Amino acid sequence: MTARRTVDDTLSPGTPAPAGLDTAPASAPARVGYAALLRTPGSWTFLVPAFAARLPYAMLSLGIVLLVLDTHGSYGTAGAVAAVSAVAQALVGPQTGRLADRYGQAAVLLPSVAVHAVSVAALIGLAPGHAPAWALFAAAAPAGASVPQIGAMVRARWVARLSDSPATLNTAFAFESVTDEFTFVVGPVLATAIATTVTPSAALIAEAALTVAGGLAFAAQRRTAPARHPRTADGRGPSALSSPGVRLLAGAFLGVGTVFGAMQVSVTAFAESVGRAGASGTVYGIFAGGSMLAGVLYGLVAWRRPARSRMLGCYALLVLGCSTLWAMPNLTALSVAGLFCGLAIAPTLITGYTLVETLVADGAKTEAFTWLTGAIGLGLAVGSTVAGQLIDAGGPSAGFLVPVIGAGLGLVALVALRGLLVAPRDTAAAASPAGVQAADDGVRTDGPAPAGTASRAPEGSGPRQLVGAGTGH
Repeated sequence: MTARRTVDDTLSPGTPAPAGLDTAPASAPARVGYAALLRTPGSWTFLVPAFAARLPYAMLSLGIVLLVLDTHGSYGTAGAVAAVSAVAQALVGPQTGRLADRYGQAAVLLPSVAVHAVSVAALIGLAPGHAPAWALFAAAAPAGASVPQIGAMVRARWVARLSDSPATLNTAFAFESVTDEFTFVVGPVLATAIATTVTPSAALIAEAALTVAGGLAFAAQRRTAPARHPRTADGRGPSALSSPGVRLLAGAFLGVGTVFGAMQVSVTAFAESVGRAGASGTVYGIFAGGSMLAGVLYGLVAWRRPARSRMLGCYALLVLGCSTLWAMPNLTALSVAGLFCGLAIAPTLITGYTLVETLVADGAKTEAFTWLTGAIGLGLAVGSTVAGQLIDAGGPSAGFLVPVIGAGLGLVALVALRGLLVAPRDTAAAASPAGVQAADDGVRTDGPAPAGTASRAPEGSGPRQLVGAGTGH
């Protein structure tokens, strides 16, 4: 870790400043635009292949559904095979992230894309022959487990390059969340277009081709990759899940995933119930578009409030937006409600990724990002499954209860355990009187600040506001 001091929450009024911090008036954090971010040296060399490699992330599940539905004629079988793939991806992805932290991204990507290509090829070969469900499960599991964790790896590269610029790093996380939203809008459309104009198998062939080509091109960009963090002499390495804050954020992201999964199923069912099945894509696109718009604007704001407070606020707005969906009488009203619900999605994800980056050591950041991504995927599978059951039992509107319940539980956990979202402190500093005061005020000291270089942190400047001069990575 670099020698730095990190401020998560501002000092409370009347509280003495910790040793090494003066009480100079707060200044607003600088705003960093996307143009400045994209001028970061070397950024385009990994962003372009990363986009190609992460686009299939949103194509795989739908491609599996379209293929199995075409060959087996069963929604139940198609959904179950896609769910197996999603669960495998959610469970194995964080382990892939841990290996990438330890051995390097290229060392993990090369075998991953190879396994993915073989697994998808096996699925394409089995389905047209009406293979039993267990055989499809056997192919879908490694296909999902081997999906490259490109989004997490890109975020880890941004952290490695922008660790000394919190404002720019926040903009980078906003850019990545908008990119995620864009791929989830374009990916399903691309998969559907290929499946309907060519064959369902062709959609999965395109998914695998993009994964292999993009993954290999991304892996080749070794100069921008973060440093490896091998095990220590005792055979241990940093673990993201050892942080209670990471576990809390993963649970909160699980709730966000239920919103995605339930919305996909419930919007489709609602549109079919009013005789406008083709409008489901438009309604869901408005939901995703609202998230994209909010993400773009969120990344342009020079936030004064700390990330922990922003996380609670954004998540509360998400719950509020979800609470109206079940009562909408028609597609127009549902589109408006979906738009307001979507406006809270990207800010919640951006702030969550910003927070989790401060909660783990440098050697566990990719793993931490993949736990959040995996939690979304797992929540998506759970949300779509539960919403489907409720729709069968109580009609299309019943499915919209899942987002408010899933997100509501996440909000309860965040509010009750919000103290876990404060970055860890240096043990020695916490043992001293100054360190005790710093712990109370949310200040982490990873190393002593050089004499004469410390200054008062800008009020609400975010979780990675640098106060003392660091030594660098």
